[in-house]
Amino acid sequence: MKERFERAKWGAQAHAGETGQLPTAFPRTMGPNAMRYLQEVVDSGLSCDMPGRFERTFAEALGVKHCIATPGCTPALHVLALACGWDPGDEIIVSPVTDYGTIHGFVAQNFIPFFPDTAPGSINFAPETIDPCITDRTRAILCVHMTGIMNDMDGINALAARHGLMVIEDACQAAFGEYKGRLAGTLGHAAGFSFDAEKTMGSDVGGCMVTNDDALADRARYMGQSRGAVMKPHYGRLHADAGYAYRMPNCTAAICLAQLEVIREQVAHRDKIARLLCRLLGEIPGITPLKIPESTNVFSCWMVGFNVDPGAFKCSTEEFAAQLERAGIPGAGMGRYYLMPEAVTYLQRNARERRYPYSLPPASRTYDYSASSWPNAVAFLDTFIRWSTFCEKYQPEHCELAAQIVREVANRNWK
Repeated sequence: MKERFERAKWGAQAHAGETGQLPTAFPRTMGPNAMRYLQEVVDSGLSCDMPGRFERTFAEALGVKHCIATPGCTPALHVLALACGWDPGDEIIVSPVTDYGTIHGFVAQNFIPFFPDTAPGSINFAPETIDPCITDRTRAILCVHMTGIMNDMDGINALAARHGLMVIEDACQAAFGEYKGRLAGTLGHAAGFSFDAEKTMGSDVGGCMVTNDDALADRARYMGQSRGAVMKPHYGRLHADAGYAYRMPNCTAAICLAQLEVIREQVAHRDKIARLLCRLLGEIPGITPLKIPESTNVFSCWMVGFNVDPGAFKCSTEEFAAQLERAGIPGAGMGRYYLMPEAVTYLQRNARERRYPYSLPPASRTYDYSASSWPNAVAFLDTFIRWSTFCEKYQPEHCELAAQIVREVANRNWK
C-alpha cells in the first residue's frame, strides 16, 4: 500500500543535508577511547558487561546510587513509568513544551498527562502554573529542562512535598547542567537521560534512568529489563507482570562510556559559548534570547534560540527563520510541534471520545487538549526560532557570526 505520509526521522538522518556557515552537530565529536571500548566488546566475544560498567561510572559521575541503562531516552522514561506502578487514570503533571519521548511511557501505562501552562515568556512551567492543576489523582510532577534551561526545582520540590508527589526530571536536554551547584537529574526522586546521537552526550542511541530510591530501582530493573519475570526453582521463568526488555546494548554502552569521559569539559565549553551567544543576540532590537535563570550555574545548552517581537518585523516568524537558514544558520526553524498536547493528536482523540483511560472511570474528569488551554506556551512557540542542536564545536567567532546574521535579517525586515 502506498504511504500517504512522510515518516519522522531522527539522529543524523534528521540533520542530513544541513548546510550553512556555522558548525553542525554531525559528525559528532567522539571520546578518544571509543574504539578501545568497542574493541573490548568484540574481543570478549560479547561476554563483557559494558552496560553495567557504564551504569556504575555514570552513577558515580552524577553522585546517585542507581543508574539503569536503556536503549534510548523514551525507553528510559517508560522504565520509570513501569516502576511507579500507579493505577490507570492516575495523572502526571508534565510541562506542555517538550518532546513526545517525555510522555510516551506514561501514556503507554494508561496514566493521563496533564499539562499546566508555561510561565509567561518562559519555555518551562513554574510552581504557580502547576499548583492549580494538582488533584487527588495527581501522582507526580515531571519537569523538563527544555533546551537545557533548568526549572525552578526548589519551588517545584516544595510544592510537591506539600502534596506528597514524586518529582521526576526529564534531563535529556540538560546532561550535566547545574542548578544551584547540583547536577540535573539529581534534583528530584528520579530522572531520565538521553544519549541519542544528536543529544549533548551523544552515542549511537541510548538513555538511562537514575534514582537514589532502592525500591524504585529494583522495580525498574524487574519491570523494564527482566520483562516482569521471576525464576521458579525446577521450572524456570514465570512472567508475573507485563514487563519489557529495555536493555542497553554492549556497543552503545561502550560509546556512552567514551562520551562520558569528555562530557564535563564539553558542557563547560557549551555553557561559556551559549552565554556569549545569548548576550550578543540580546543586543539586537526586537530579539529576546533564551533566558538563563541565575539558578542555572552551568547551562548545558542543547539548543539555542530566541523570540522575535511580532510587532517589530514585517515578516512572520516562520519567514524570519527561513531567511536565517538561507543566510547561513543551519536548521533554523520554528518548534511549534513542541507544544505536546497539540502535537499528540491521538491524545486529543482519546480525550474527546473518552476512550480508555479517559473513560469515566478510571478518569475522574474530562480533559481538553486544545491549544487555547496554554496561551503562554502558544505565545512563546509562535515567536520562537531555534536552530540545529548546539554543539561543542562552536567558538566565539561562530557566536559573532550568528549574531551578525540575525542582525542583518532583523534590519532587513524591520517595520
